[in-house]
Amino acid sequence: MQEEELPQSLSRAPVARGLDRVNPLAAGVLRRNGLKSWTKPAPSLYPHQWSWDSAFIALGLAHVDNRRATSELETLFASQWSTGKVPHIVFNPEAPPKSYFPDAERWNSSALSEHAPAGPRTSGLCQPPVHALAVKRIWETSRGKDERHAARARAFLRDNYPRLFAWHRYLATARDPEGSGLVTIYHPWESGTDNSPRWDEALARVSVGEVPPYTRYDLQHVADPSHRPTDEEYDRYLWLLELLKRARYEEAAIYESHPFLVKDVLFSAVLVAANEALLEIAEVVGAPREERALVEAWIERGRHGLDEQWDPGLGLCVDHDVLAGEPLRVRTVAGFAPVIAGDPGRERIKALLKTLDSPAFAGHPRLRRPLPPSTSPEDPGFHSRSYWRGPVWPVANWLLWWSLGRAGEHDRASSLRRETLEGLAEGGFAEYFEPFTGEALGSTEQSWTAAVALDMLATQNGSA
Repeated sequence: MQEEELPQSLSRAPVARGLDRVNPLAAGVLRRNGLKSWTKPAPSLYPHQWSWDSAFIALGLAHVDNRRATSELETLFASQWSTGKVPHIVFNPEAPPKSYFPDAERWNSSALSEHAPAGPRTSGLCQPPVHALAVKRIWETSRGKDERHAARARAFLRDNYPRLFAWHRYLATARDPEGSGLVTIYHPWESGTDNSPRWDEALARVSVGEVPPYTRYDLQHVADPSHRPTDEEYDRYLWLLELLKRARYEEAAIYESHPFLVKDVLFSAVLVAANEALLEIAEVVGAPREERALVEAWIERGRHGLDEQWDPGLGLCVDHDVLAGEPLRVRTVAGFAPVIAGDPGRERIKALLKTLDSPAFAGHPRLRRPLPPSTSPEDPGFHSRSYWRGPVWPVANWLLWWSLGRAGEHDRASSLRRETLEGLAEGGFAEYFEPFTGEALGSTEQSWTAAVALDMLATQNGSA
């Protein structure tokens, strides 16, 4: 971004050295968190490679170092399971001992599942499939450069298309055996919104058995334990993990006996958007017509599934508890899933924007900035400082900004972009922010926060 493109309000406001400093500062965060071939999500709190973090990191790196962006994803996909699943954690063997829990030994994936990679050690879960969006961005940023860059990007697309297709096919089949168009998650960690009140009701139905002893290292990295999930929540998380291990991470066995099966609308919406990106990638690499037809069918089915989960009373899309056969009526940013999936229709967009701009979200009068809290301040599960129960997440802002731009809501997208970047200029690249004060919370140098800042600075309305 050039100096003359800065909003007038920023050119005269001493906001953390000004928005013009955001780009080099963000690039510095990614450089400091970078390892040999991938990037830690944070300096110490997250010492391993997380799936959707890496996708967002690659998306940002595409604007400053295309080679590092490709390496980020290729390192992650080297640990893809034979089923197509991309694990939510690839463990770093060089991480300090006792730096993160649950560790590779607790997951024990390679010993329990024949589908897990034999070399790298991974978790047995997955996370939202942002990866195709990142691959597409790497391709977009290579255009207009010299032929050497373009050729390398084409080779990257060609090599990674089969991996992405296998990943999406796994989600469309193993994670949706009903053919609903909605992805089933087995654990709140798969949603990426770990302790969101979206899961409270479904988790309350889980009877917790004997959990092996454990020590939480995450609490060593925060000043106030209330910022993180509670011990009671962790007991449930780890009990679900023990049950997944007993099922040896086999999909059919999990579906038959697991006590937490939820259709996640945010995950499902990201998959629809990622399938659209995959379709474009398929065209570039000349993928078989039958594969492209499958992807087109997944897109249509996903949008239909999300439409079925629309709650007109809340003006949001809601998750569905498979076992209880009931919707989970909680007001969170996940409810804006239809706009993330794209093409929801003008009336639905209008309804979603009305909810977004209402006091339930970005229109709440006490907010530091008009940015949507992760949980509505009007919802009983709201907590302004607790992870996904209330704080503002820049990565969620990116999803909405990119989606609104695609929907043609350019003014609304521009406003969200401006407010997000001004907040980062003021508060740094924190993991998340207290919605009423703007206080930085969680990790202070979060890689994906820096990455989405780079993408917002480099692109307009989500298009490179």
